[in-house]
Amino acid sequence: MSNAKTRVVVTRKLPDAIETRMMELFDVELNLEDTPFSKAQMIEAVKKADVLVPTLTDKIDAGILARSGKNLRLIANYGAGVDHIDLASARQRGISVTNTPDVLTEDTADMTMALILAVPRRLSEGERNLRAGKWTGWAPTWMQGHRIYGKRLGIIGMGRIGQAVARRAKGFGLSIHYHNRKRLHKDIENDLEATYWESLDQMLARMDFISVNCPHTPATYHLLSARRLKLLQPHAVLVNTARGEVIDENALTRMLAAGDIAGAGLDVFENEPAVNPKLLAMENVVLLPHMGSATFEGRIDMGEKVLVNIKTFSDGHTPPDRVLSDSF
Repeated sequence: MSNAKTRVVVTRKLPDAIETRMMELFDVELNLEDTPFSKAQMIEAVKKADVLVPTLTDKIDAGILARSGKNLRLIANYGAGVDHIDLASARQRGISVTNTPDVLTEDTADMTMALILAVPRRLSEGERNLRAGKWTGWAPTWMQGHRIYGKRLGIIGMGRIGQAVARRAKGFGLSIHYHNRKRLHKDIENDLEATYWESLDQMLARMDFISVNCPHTPATYHLLSARRLKLLQPHAVLVNTARGEVIDENALTRMLAAGDIAGAGLDVFENEPAVNPKLLAMENVVLLPHMGSATFEGRIDMGEKVLVNIKTFSDGHTPPDRVLSDSF
């Protein structure tokens, strides 16, 4: 495929440097308004594009792909997660899918560690009190939280991000435990001083903190179900910077309200951007608007990966970050 003939449709506003380079390399249609595509707009995009560049806000299901034109051969996703794309349908239609792995690992791990610290130390609650003028000075018993040093952290999903979280948490004196589809190599376990649990249920019942770092797939939908959430100890804190669908959010909300677990730090939500109003009213929950990857550096790096994937594909080669349907 010739670069001059590669028609690229971008569904959201990307960093200026990335959009400028795209314009230099390809025939590009940008989304200057930065509003999510409607279903009709998405269908129109897949009809005319050689390459579609979507983000996690775009639901690209079998119905939309069925309306795609014969020229659509690549979906170059701007983001690591691809749970919003029907990979099986794309493969069936001969459409390659790429993502942007690795570049968001450290940013997401930073945010995870920030939430692990923020919830037990009541950082958001303290900041709200100060801004509201409720702080009258230091007092021995006011705004007491809990230390994290010496506690146990259970990581669900020990891929790149999970391991980066483990490295940070180890530095804060947390004991590292993990559950993963496949056990890590012994050398990695030894380096992280990590304990493997084949049984997720058994791990959940013994941890002080739980960090969700696995992708959303059919197998992980509501992995933390109402039944599993009830295994957590009353003093446990749950942190999620992966995907909201991994947790049964209604069950979690009920348990937080009842005091069955101590708190939660959530950067993602099951029905985002909608957030359960009951969560918004809770003091023992730190809520963030899906900003785990929101660094200038990370977003540029994501865009550069998209550019490399499109350019490689346009030159007739297999893109370096091609996603296989059975990889997730």
